[in-house]
Amino acid sequence: AEDACGGTMRGSSGIISSPNFPNEYHNNADCTWTIVAEPGDTISLIFTDFQMEEKYDYLEIEGSEPPTIGLSGMNIPPPVISNKNWLRLHFVTDNNHRYRGFSAHYQVKKAIDFKSRGFKLFPGKDNSNKFSILNEGGIKQASNLCPDPGEPENGKRIGSDFSLGATVQFSCDEDYVLQGSKSITCQRIAEVFAAWSDHRPVCKVKTCGSNLQGPGGTFTSPNFPFQYDSNAQCVWVITAINTNKVIQINFEEFDLEIGYDTLTIGDGGEVGDPKTVLQVLTGSFVPDLIVSMSNQMWLHLQTDESVGSIGFKVNYKEIEKESCGDPGTPLYGIREGDGFSNRDVLRFECQFGFELIGEKSIICQENNQWSANIPICIFPCLSNFTAPMGTVLSPDYPEGYGNNLNCIWTIISDPGSRIHLSFNDFDLESQFDFLAVKDGDSPDSPIIGTFTGAEVPSHLTSNGHILRLEFQADHSMSGRGFNITYNTFGHNECPDPGVPINARRFGDNFQLGSSISVICEEGFIKTQGTETITCMLLDGKVMWSGPIPKCGAPCGGHFSSPSGVILSPGWPGYYKDSLNCEWVIEAEPGHSIKITFERFQTELNYDVLEVHDGPNLLSPLLGSYNGTQVPQFLFSSSNFMYLLFTTDNSRSNNGFKIHYESVTVNTYSCLDPGIPVHGRRYGHDFSIGSTVSFSCDPGYRLSHEEPLLCEKNHWWSHPLPTCDALCGGDVRGPSGTILSPGYPDLYPNSLNCTWTVDVTHGKG
Repeated sequence: AEDACGGTMRGSSGIISSPNFPNEYHNNADCTWTIVAEPGDTISLIFTDFQMEEKYDYLEIEGSEPPTIGLSGMNIPPPVISNKNWLRLHFVTDNNHRYRGFSAHYQVKKAIDFKSRGFKLFPGKDNSNKFSILNEGGIKQASNLCPDPGEPENGKRIGSDFSLGATVQFSCDEDYVLQGSKSITCQRIAEVFAAWSDHRPVCKVKTCGSNLQGPGGTFTSPNFPFQYDSNAQCVWVITAINTNKVIQINFEEFDLEIGYDTLTIGDGGEVGDPKTVLQVLTGSFVPDLIVSMSNQMWLHLQTDESVGSIGFKVNYKEIEKESCGDPGTPLYGIREGDGFSNRDVLRFECQFGFELIGEKSIICQENNQWSANIPICIFPCLSNFTAPMGTVLSPDYPEGYGNNLNCIWTIISDPGSRIHLSFNDFDLESQFDFLAVKDGDSPDSPIIGTFTGAEVPSHLTSNGHILRLEFQADHSMSGRGFNITYNTFGHNECPDPGVPINARRFGDNFQLGSSISVICEEGFIKTQGTETITCMLLDGKVMWSGPIPKCGAPCGGHFSSPSGVILSPGWPGYYKDSLNCEWVIEAEPGHSIKITFERFQTELNYDVLEVHDGPNLLSPLLGSYNGTQVPQFLFSSSNFMYLLFTTDNSRSNNGFKIHYESVTVNTYSCLDPGIPVHGRRYGHDFSIGSTVSFSCDPGYRLSHEEPLLCEKNHWWSHPLPTCDALCGGDVRGPSGTILSPGYPDLYPNSLNCTWTVDVTHGKG
């Protein structure tokens, strides 16, 4: 139905309306529509009605330029034209005040229909005929006026003529930067619509940046080489002293959160004008050089509200006009040509023994940009292994193997023997970097397996006495790489299975008929294979009766032994994203459970361990922990304790190692309550009726001041307090310490903290 709450639309045209339109929409709505066209096509969305509660109910649109548009209020928005083959509409309402909502007509524009750059449609209005759109009755009378585009907040519009052919301009107040077109023109579209050539721009407040002058210099993103600020709007404008020269920049370092934080670089001094944009950069891949067309260049850094990266360091200098600048010569390479002017060509080759990756020639284009980066020369990672056992590592393992690799390793054993591979670690850029294992020494040998991503493959065994490993990495991003051990073995024996990580192995004979056993270390369980495997003859081949056993830390479990260990999944490596792990510890009736934290490190604010005093999630919460700050130990008040570990979809860490044990409660006392992290305890008597109190180190504040009382039920009157570094407050006294929130962990995003320091009157 047209007023359904969301869905996927695939037709060439249609109508999307808020639920119940034209009657009032529902409260607490959360609807998502996706319009999908063929690749290369675009979609226009024209609103015919729009009434929502300002700010609290809204429609968010993705897939256009700007990437996300937020709409609310009572005015009909301008049309939206996708810059992809899809548009996504997300409609959200709160729990009060309902209005008519919206109705919009969408039309798919086939790629072959475009004869020009195109326009963003905006239906004209007049008193007699409110909307000029195509409907069941045909095409309505064409409008000769574009609607009032309004003024950007913190800016102004120049021009009040909205007739066909008229142009209006926009500018921003001081300390604000324009995003969008500086001027838009009212034009006739398809003989029906009067439409502005672009959306009204917006004015964003500048948070950093500066005006720079030649002949040269260096500047960096805020806080470089440490993490740049969230929600930043930084603007730099570089001006050549000599007006007959242009600006060249190159990056010593560059790393932005890919897809979310961007550095836009433009020609001239009109910051934000899309017509002057030279490059929009994100991630870590950048051109060798960027050159302006005029004597000015602007750079605009925009960051979102989440965790960023180290940012960038830029060198700039003046160079001659109509030049792309000197791009340099590849390390271990040779360059032919020394002209850097428009239409000049440079050619490259590598020194003997090195392989060229990239373009063999580049040309200086009319826009002062080289047609490609200079190539690189690498020493091919080619090796032959002839020892009976060894290790194959990706380049620079585990620091990341880099880019543009084409590695081949050949393992050669004695004729009549075979080769066994054990994958100890494996982390490649998924879908773009690959390791292929071939059963032979030629490129055409049969492929045993091809691997990518972060999942460690199973053990592999050759059929012959030669294995070929081919590793290919593309031009961007890399993983940790891989660590593979190999060993050779005869036809009447099985391969050495090695000693699995986190386990002990019993048995050293791998001849036909022999067996080995594997026992997991405490806290680990078998994730592959059985406890015992036997070397057998199966289908004419000598092989183990099952897969080589592996041991891993489980995501959850039910524990009833008197003591044990709970580990985060993946321990001692990093845990995975998007986990939801539950553990239940059960002791004998009449006993309590004590847990002690040996190690704890999770992503601050996002990956959380909850500890509950009972058998399930509904039991009272003993504590919720993230980052690195945890108590020494915790006690349950019954014979059950429940732990829940949840992680988000990014950035993991080492996790935790927790010891648990069943304990009995003394008839006349309470258990040791512990000492707060960054705090001290006063009192060592834990008998019934006794109290203990606490204080915090300088700069921290106690979560509650009331002493703990050991009550007749053998439990303390309330949980152990915490010592926290808070966001702001009143500080009194002749001296003291102020700490950022969460110290010594990283402080959270989006803070605004104020501390008031009050000292004795007459002193400063």
